[in-house]
Amino acid sequence: MAAHASRFTVSTRGKGTYEVTDSCEAVVRASGIRTGIATVFVQHTSCSLVIFENADPSARTDLHAFFDRLVPEDEPYFVHTYEGSDDMPSHLRMALTRTSEVVPVVDGKLALGTWQGIFLFEHRRVSHTRSVVVSVVGEA
Repeated sequence: MAAHASRFTVSTRGKGTYEVTDSCEAVVRASGIRTGIATVFVQHTSCSLVIFENADPSARTDLHAFFDRLVPEDEPYFVHTYEGSDDMPSHLRMALTRTSEVVPVVDGKLALGTWQGIFLFEHRRVSHTRSVVVSVVGEA
């Protein structure tokens, strides 16, 4: 059994989804692991990770709009607003999604479906640099 871990950063331009599939694949290739699992983890509480449609950008546009309606900003009932009116909504959006994804590794590659990609889902309005850790465990 072998293990490998690496991290990379994602510079966001505010709210939206940023595909990180290629960066995750690069870590899997560097690991030399042919069969196993890759865990992708984002080290923040105001963004998340999702596996989502990567062929048609309009699917992500709909995802963004849905979350804007589901967890609106500028609501007077939010108490945690130290960093602005998008502070608490960003944490709630993160809690409704995930901070990690686990993907099988088969033949040295992520075993994602045809239209699947891994996305960092930025929930804050302003730009951030986000840290993503990928851990790969399995057989070489």
